[in-house]
Amino acid sequence: MSTPATVVVRGARVRGRLTRRAGAGNRVAIACGVVLGLAALVAIFGPLLAPHDPNESNLANAYVGPVAGHPLGFDAQGRDLLSRLLEGARSAMLGPALVVLISVACGATLAIVAAWRGGWVDSAISTVLDIVFAFPAILLAILAAAVFGAGLTAPTIALAIAYTPYVARVLRGAALRERAREYVAASEVQGLPAWRICARHLVPNLAPLIVAQATLLFGYAMVDFAAVSYVGLGVQPPQADWGVMVATGQSGVLQGYPMESLAAGLCLVVVVVAVNLLGERLAQRDSEVSR
Repeated sequence: MSTPATVVVRGARVRGRLTRRAGAGNRVAIACGVVLGLAALVAIFGPLLAPHDPNESNLANAYVGPVAGHPLGFDAQGRDLLSRLLEGARSAMLGPALVVLISVACGATLAIVAAWRGGWVDSAISTVLDIVFAFPAILLAILAAAVFGAGLTAPTIALAIAYTPYVARVLRGAALRERAREYVAASEVQGLPAWRICARHLVPNLAPLIVAQATLLFGYAMVDFAAVSYVGLGVQPPQADWGVMVATGQSGVLQGYPMESLAAGLCLVVVVVAVNLLGERLAQRDSEVSR
């Protein structure tokens, strides 16, 4: 039989474990935020930070390892790898950022409209989203690039369309809960138009969930963009891009020089892992707050 002192001790231990776990989670979130901040800075200022012309080729330096002034060495064309990594960060992150921006905007709008109107509007939107949801994102991106031409535009639009149902499904449930709140009914009684109620109340209350979903989607979009560029339907050589560098570095891997593919692949892995961990932490915090 537990005594009051034993209960107090156990409660203190549980609180201590929860506190340590929360502290570890916060440290992980801070570290991920630092990594993403550095990646964003490199994406913005990468061309200015590049010590050499990323497209300057010198076949005499092909597959030369790290030397003074070239810490990562050269690729098969004799181009400086560090400069190409810094230059390629822009296209590697710009495409996923556009995908997330478009899909979150469309998904949030559809979710709020479906939750607010209900009835046949909700059913029609849900049916369309279910149809789009049946197509894999990477397949749509490859088909769009094959039909409309390689580059950033077609894969961006295709991936944004494919990711919209993921956002809309999650936000629709949250929007339905907010729609049933008393403050919404009070605003309607006051005669406020629907768009003003949504803009002033629903969207701000859904903002934490929207941010969490956007963070998670960014990692998936980055992997899909790299895959599209890897198969030659995304960013086109000689423009630097991390997905392109993974593909063009394959020949070096077979010859015992994996630096190009390894460096670009490592950059992708680090950014994607940081984004996913941060997104999971934000989603977990939002679920704790909602409870």
